[in-house]
Amino acid sequence: GRAEMLDSVHASGLGGTFGGNPVACAAALGALATIEEEKLVDRANVIGKVMVDALNAMAKKYPVIGEVRGAGAMQAIELVKPGTIEPNNEAMSAVIKYCQQKGVLILSAGTYSNVIRLLPPLVMPEHLLKQALGIIDEAFASL
Repeated sequence: GRAEMLDSVHASGLGGTFGGNPVACAAALGALATIEEEKLVDRANVIGKVMVDALNAMAKKYPVIGEVRGAGAMQAIELVKPGTIEPNNEAMSAVIKYCQQKGVLILSAGTYSNVIRLLPPLVMPEHLLKQALGIIDEAFASL
């Protein structure tokens, strides 16, 4: 920034109650180190690929799926009344209930609460991810 602006603040004149807290800074550095050591960015991309492949296959089978979208491990499934772009809240409720009964917790999101937002833990084993995606597929098949 401009020197006259940056130099205008007197010592301890800019900050906050918790600004520079050593414990918070140490925790942040630890979190960043874990992300690097565990290669969690790469893991997000692997999880995303598995999810996108499975969700796109579901979208081809079930006309209630209007769109699949996302980035990396965060994906979304928009539920619509088949042949329209109208939100399908009835299907959403049924899918949520089915998945919960099978041990997969999902939630509705979006302006019209007709979007399933998926964001699995980056440390989730692939076999559990595929099992959860299989249960979501079963939920759509049950509609």
